[in-house]
Amino acid sequence: MVSFEQSGFTEEQTHYLSGFISGVLQSRSLPFLGQDVSGRFTHEPAAAVQEMVYGTPLDDLCKEERIKHEQNGLDCYDAILANAIANRFPEGGDVFRYKFHGLFFVTPAQESFMLRCRVAGGAISTNQFRGLAEIAADWGPGRIDLTTRANVQVREIMPKDCPDVLMKLDELGLTSQGAGADNIRNITATPTTGFDPDELIDVMPYARAIHHYILKNRDLYGLPRKFNISYDSGGRVSVCADTNDIAFYAVKVAENDAGVEPGVYFRMQLCGITGHKQFATDCGILLAPAETIPVAAALIRVFIENGDRTNRKKARLKYLVDQWGIPKTLDETQKKLTFPLRHFALENCEPSRPKSKHGHLGIHAQSDGKNYLGVLIPVGAMPCEKVQEICDIADRYGRGEIRLTVWQNLIIPGIATENLDAAAAAIIAAGFDYRPSSVTGGIIACTGSRGCKYAAADTKGNAIALGEYLSSRFELESPVNIHLTGCPHSCAQHYIGDIGMMGVRVKTDSGESVDGYNIVLGGGVDDTQAVAREVWKSVAFTDVPPLLERLLGAYQTGRKDEETFAQFANRHSVQDIHQLVF
Repeated sequence: MVSFEQSGFTEEQTHYLSGFISGVLQSRSLPFLGQDVSGRFTHEPAAAVQEMVYGTPLDDLCKEERIKHEQNGLDCYDAILANAIANRFPEGGDVFRYKFHGLFFVTPAQESFMLRCRVAGGAISTNQFRGLAEIAADWGPGRIDLTTRANVQVREIMPKDCPDVLMKLDELGLTSQGAGADNIRNITATPTTGFDPDELIDVMPYARAIHHYILKNRDLYGLPRKFNISYDSGGRVSVCADTNDIAFYAVKVAENDAGVEPGVYFRMQLCGITGHKQFATDCGILLAPAETIPVAAALIRVFIENGDRTNRKKARLKYLVDQWGIPKTLDETQKKLTFPLRHFALENCEPSRPKSKHGHLGIHAQSDGKNYLGVLIPVGAMPCEKVQEICDIADRYGRGEIRLTVWQNLIIPGIATENLDAAAAAIIAAGFDYRPSSVTGGIIACTGSRGCKYAAADTKGNAIALGEYLSSRFELESPVNIHLTGCPHSCAQHYIGDIGMMGVRVKTDSGESVDGYNIVLGGGVDDTQAVAREVWKSVAFTDVPPLLERLLGAYQTGRKDEETFAQFANRHSVQDIHQLVF
C-alpha cells in the first residue's frame, strides 16, 4: 500500500482523502443490537443479543448507559420540539439526552438551559460570532461566555426557544451536536495556527477534518465518557494539548537511521486528564499529518467497544489504558487501520520550542507580514453589544475572523501594521484591553455556582474581584496564571495553574457557609508541565486576596534571577511557603 507521505498528493488532497479512506476502509463495530461487527444481521435470537451492550450485561450498566440504550441521545429532537410547545423542561432520561444536542438543563443553579456549541479549532467568522450574540440577545441573558475549550456557551435559554436556537445555530454554519454527554468535545488547536511564525505546520485543516468526520459518523457518539482531542502546531501559544485524551504535537524529524523520511510529523500523546492529576504521555508513535484522523477514529472506536460502562468514575480512556497498557491499546488500534503505525522514539525528534506564556495577549507579528492582536476578556464573559464591537474591529482592521483560545480570551488576526494603532485604540474604546497584564491576563474561571450545580463557589464573581484587588497592587515582571474551578471536575484546570483554586464550602466562626478554596501552587503545561501541589485547604474567599497578595509579594522579593512563579513555588516546601506568607 502506498503511504500518504509517498503518494505525491498535496497536503490539501491528503487532508481530504484521509477522512474518506478512514471512513471506507476501517473496520468498525456498529452499536446496533442484532448486528455483527461488519454490520450484517446475525442469525442469533434478538433477545439473546439484546442482553449485552459492548460486552456488558444490561443489568450491570450504569444509569447513563441505560438511558442511552433506551434511546440514542441524537434521536430526542422530537422531545425537544414537544417540550418547546409546552415550554416544559425535560424529565427523566431526556435531561441527559438533551446534552447530545448541546443543551444542558442546569437546575438547581438556574431554571434554564445552557447551550454549548462547537467551534472547530476555535476559528470563527465574525458573521458566526455575531450570530451567537444574536442568539444570546434574543433567547439568552444578553451575553456569551468563552470557555476553556476555545468554545462558546449561551445560558438562560428556555424550553420554548430551544428549536429556534438549534435552527439558528445550524443556519450560521455551526452546531452543538455532541457538545455534551458521553461524546467527543470541541476539537482544539493552536489559536495562532496558519499565521504563527514559530509553528511547524498549519493544524487547522486537520482540526476541521476530524470535527466533520465525527459529525458524519453516528457510531462515534455515545462513548463510555467524554473525550477530548487537541492539535498543537508547534507554535508560540499553548493549547494545553497535553491535558487531552489524545494530543497531537507537531514535531520535526531530521535525517535518521530508522528509515523515516525527514519532515514534519505528529507525536501522539494519550490520556491527559488533569482533574485526575495526569498529563497525556507520549506513546511512541509518529504520524504523518494525514494519518492523525484515521488513527484517532480507530482509537476512539477501540474505546467505545472496550471502555467501562458500569462505573462512571472509571469510564475515561485513562482507565482502559491503565488496565491494558500502551502496547495492547496500540495493538487494538492497529487492527482497525489499513496502514501500519510508525514506532519512532521521541528522542529522535527535534526538541519543541518553548511556549510564550501570555502569547495570546498583546500585539504579535504573523508569518505573512501582518499582525494579530490578543484581547483580554475577563473570565470570558462578553455582553452581546461588545461582541458586535469586537466583530466590527475584526472586519475593519483584520480579516473578518476571530480565534478563540483555551485561556478564555480571543485573537484578532490579519491586521496590517499601519492599522495597528487604530485597532488597539478601538479595543480600549470598546472597554477591553490587549496589553499583557501579569495578573488579570492570567485569571481563568469556570462557570461557578451561579450556573453550575456542581460548583461550590462563585468562581467568576470571585475571579473578577480577585483580579481587581491584585491588579491594583501589583505589576509583575513575569506572568502568573490563576485558575479558579468550582469543583473536582476541574473545568478550569486548576492543577495546571501557577496558582490553582478549587471551590469548597467553608464555615465561618458564626457557622455561616461561605465560598472558599483549596489552593494549589506550581502547575504548568507543555515545556513547563507540572501538577500543582496543595498548599492551603478550605480558605474562605474573603481571606484569599490578601493571602495571594502576600504570596506574590514574597515571590517578587525572593525570586532568583528570571525565576518564574512556578519555579519559585516548587523550590520551596509547603512549610517554607507558609512561613513566607505568615
